[in-house]
Amino acid sequence: MKRILSILASLLSVGILSAGLAAQTAGTGRYDSVIQTRAAQQLAAKQQFHNVQASVDDGIVTLTGDVSLYQQKLDAAKKVRKLPNVQGVHNLIAVQGNASDSELEAKLDRKLYYDRTGYDNLFNFVTASVKDGVVTLNGDARTEYDRDSAFSLVTTVPGVKDVVDNVDVAPVSNFDDSIRLRAARAIYRDPVLSRYASDPGKPIRIVVENGHLSLYGAVDSKMDKNIAGIRANQVFGVFSVQNNLEVVKGS
Repeated sequence: MKRILSILASLLSVGILSAGLAAQTAGTGRYDSVIQTRAAQQLAAKQQFHNVQASVDDGIVTLTGDVSLYQQKLDAAKKVRKLPNVQGVHNLIAVQGNASDSELEAKLDRKLYYDRTGYDNLFNFVTASVKDGVVTLNGDARTEYDRDSAFSLVTTVPGVKDVVDNVDVAPVSNFDDSIRLRAARAIYRDPVLSRYASDPGKPIRIVVENGHLSLYGAVDSKMDKNIAGIRANQVFGVFSVQNNLEVVKGS
């Protein structure tokens, strides 16, 4: 008897679940035509989306077509996602442009070097690698704002098809901030190294996380690299120093 009751209870549960899923599907699907109309209106209102189309199935919007910039692809999805009753967005929009990977890397490296000049420029080190138009960002940023700034910069460059964000954001720390400032003073007040402050886009980068300091960037000689390492090791509070400076001239 208990076995029969258990089977009946299981069947009842399955029936209730199936009915619930069916009701949910019907509930989302009944708005499809309205969503599609509104999505078409939203996209048509912007010239940058004139080649973008939207189709809707059970509240899921699929975007197809093409745009000029990767940021426009993101903007189209963001705009549609805000519409009432949209359950999700499948973004299949293609990005136009045929820039070579090497051409893109060179352009992005320069832009990233000068990103946040005058703010946290000294304390971020973000690099870009490109494969078939897909940009992968690596490196370290002091704040989420710095990371987002680098990401936004890349999305507006013609030829970028997609962006993978692997940038690490340092934890909020007054202790680390004090190390950053002391390290910057120690390095840039050195008479040998002070010239690296003349180009605000290409400083010696100082990355600090939990008391551990890393140096990035390019210097003219092995002597400059060694001096920078010595100055960094003299900073009060530093637990360890990793000297990743590259020598691009001389020896």
